Amino acid sequence: MSEKTKYSDAELEEFKAIILEKLEKAQEDYELLKATLTNMDGNDTADTSPTFKVLEEGAATLSKEEAGQLAQRQMKFIQHLQAALVRIENRTYGICRVTGKLIPAERLRAVPHATLSIEAKEK
Repeated sequence: MSEKTKYSDAELEEFKAIILEKLEKAQEDYELLKATLTNMDGNDTADTSPTFKVLEEGAATLSKEEAGQLAQRQMKFIQHLQAALVRIENRTYGICRVTGKLIPAERLRAVPHATLSIEAKEK
């Protein structure tokens, strides 16, 4: 029996559902991080006493930097998921970009935006 080179339409639909679910959650998380960055949640130093204001401002700055980094990582994750959806539409999803072989379904279920097989990733 010859080795499978592409996933079937049914399998691609399964992966698409997984990706769309992860994408929705990732976008919600990104919006929360953006709200934190823009202080839309109203948690700032305006309601604290002047004694603690300096400490609070330092903590707020650090917190904003961390939220900014998390937001950047989340946006990158969203972009990878969107690219995976494009690969599904192009019917190139699940094919390792190094070896050209099919990435195992178990790996794609765990990391749906993967473009490398474990074999290629270890090289």
